[in-house]
Amino acid sequence: MFEGNPARRTKSRPTAQRRGLERRKAILDAAEALLAEQGYEAATLKATAERAGIPIASVYHYFADRYEVDAELLRRHLGELDELIGATVARPTAQTLREAVDVVVDLLVDYLRRHRSCTELWFAGRHTVLDEMVRAFDKAQAERLWHHLLAQRLLSADTPLLALVLAFEVGAGLFDTAFRRRPGGDGPTIDEARRLVTAYLATYAPEEAR
Repeated sequence: MFEGNPARRTKSRPTAQRRGLERRKAILDAAEALLAEQGYEAATLKATAERAGIPIASVYHYFADRYEVDAELLRRHLGELDELIGATVARPTAQTLREAVDVVVDLLVDYLRRHRSCTELWFAGRHTVLDEMVRAFDKAQAERLWHHLLAQRLLSADTPLLALVLAFEVGAGLFDTAFRRRPGGDGPTIDEARRLVTAYLATYAPEEAR
């Protein structure tokens, strides 16, 4: 009879859950802002906690270390990129293989230039977990584009999936060079990435699609 009001206890649970979600979001938003404004090295867990206005001890309640924060932020970006690429593939406009390569490269470059926090995680802050996430993303997109280019007849029907996987790996390496040279990506290096990937895939394309 002295246990209190059950309805009041029930109401407190959603409130606590909502507060937890809000704090988690505040931590992620603070880390993303630090990455964008000051770069990877500045976005420590301590600095993130101070930016979010949350005691560092409380931050550890939501994230074991900064690498979990990094992974969650990169997961956000990769999800957005996946949706953008999916929407682009669903509304094909390219008439040639070169145009198709340009569409994908332009999309990636535009996104990375608009989201420095993503470039900091993708290129400057790569640790094992992030590296595995990026590799998995590249592999999935390579397979998606392989199906797309075959369907659009921009590649010959016997083109192996390996060709797209390798093209992505080579392109990713050059993007790494481009964004390490300049925060917004070195233009000439990105252009060379276009040429190299297009020239390689053209060896699998029908002549009229090159």
